Amino acid sequence: MLAAKRRLGLVFFPAFDWAISPSHPEREERLLYTQDQIFEEGILDIENIKSYNPLVASKKDVERVHFCVPDVEERVTQSHLISAGGAIKAAQAVMGKEVDKAFALVRPPGHHAQRVVYGDRGFCIINVEAIMLENLRATYGPLQAAIVDTDCHHGDGTQDIYWNDPNTLYISFHQDGRTLYPGTGFLDEFGGPGALGYNINIPLPPGTGDEGILYVLDNLVLPILDEYKADLLINSAGQDNHYTDPLTNMNFTARGYAELNHRLSPDIAVLEGGYSIEGALPYVNLGIILAMAGLDYSQVREPDYDEKKLRQSPKITEYIKKLCENIYDRWRQREQIAREMLKGKDYVIRQRRVYYDTDGIMEYQTQRFKVCKKCSGVNTIESNSDRGMPIFAVTIPSDACPSCVDEGHKAFKNADVQKYFKIYLQDRPNDRYSARHLTY
Repeated sequence: MLAAKRRLGLVFFPAFDWAISPSHPEREERLLYTQDQIFEEGILDIENIKSYNPLVASKKDVERVHFCVPDVEERVTQSHLISAGGAIKAAQAVMGKEVDKAFALVRPPGHHAQRVVYGDRGFCIINVEAIMLENLRATYGPLQAAIVDTDCHHGDGTQDIYWNDPNTLYISFHQDGRTLYPGTGFLDEFGGPGALGYNINIPLPPGTGDEGILYVLDNLVLPILDEYKADLLINSAGQDNHYTDPLTNMNFTARGYAELNHRLSPDIAVLEGGYSIEGALPYVNLGIILAMAGLDYSQVREPDYDEKKLRQSPKITEYIKKLCENIYDRWRQREQIAREMLKGKDYVIRQRRVYYDTDGIMEYQTQRFKVCKKCSGVNTIESNSDRGMPIFAVTIPSDACPSCVDEGHKAFKNADVQKYFKIYLQDRPNDRYSARHLTY
């Protein structure tokens, strides 16, 4: 019997009962074709490859990460909780040493879901990887983690959640935001005052193929990961860089994805986007599974693959080389950049507008980060949407010093319930979540 070199756990959850609409790209068929391909290839008959059923993420799991408006029960569906629970189950199998690696093939996706959640944006309501990671930290204690997001769309939600967390390195390579939703993910989005330099964006030009993406991996991402030395490496494994994807303009292939996964060697992969339901996902997922299991993926190829049509232009190649040099220079100079940007500042203010494209909601948000020499600093958010329900939210970070703990609790206690629909507190050192609202 064929045996995988590495023990691999797989979690499938197609979410049969959830779709934005019957014909929407984000629907159950995204995983049904992959399931058929996996069964047809006999993947689950290979020794050392094991299938797991998902868990259901709890309300507390969601509240460690998000401020749901008005609350988790109103905003989050059962399918979203199971999607996040599938990732948690995959991570538990790795942390419990039942397997060496795990791949959560789950939907709905999550990397556009930010800390504040008024609705669905980019097909995402809650952030699957963040909920998984914070569940692990609550269970196993502090973990230095790296999230490498290979979805074609910038993971603005994951970026927002870990914007000020030096214990979570976030690297996203994606199609340039000037040409694709959500219009973010540029080089100057570098992190908050407590984590400047630990948010790294790599915006790639349309038409980038295997050569360009693997160049970025080898010459930028892997060197940074070697220096960061994460305890846990997570791949947000979006598959919409594929040349057949209907929503994007890239030229990545199934074999390219497999090679990326082989070289990156994540502990946990979580499916994100990818909307070429028949032409890409079955082949890409198969390649990723083979690579994670340490099996031969050299014969994985799409039926319409044409090497000449997919060849990357020399102009794009040269552009990517210069881009990588620029970003790596910024990484090496991150401490100097932080000193210059934060000199004389007690707080950093970040004003944002966040559009929920699926639900048609516009959010107006002001974030306030304390610049603290002893920890990453307490953070507050004032937020409102064009549908009302203004909120005030406080996050006390996991590494908070006593002064920031006190400041966070005072901000929560003293916030005016007459001004806000709801007031929230994430007390991360004590793993507690509280909410206040006006009662009559």
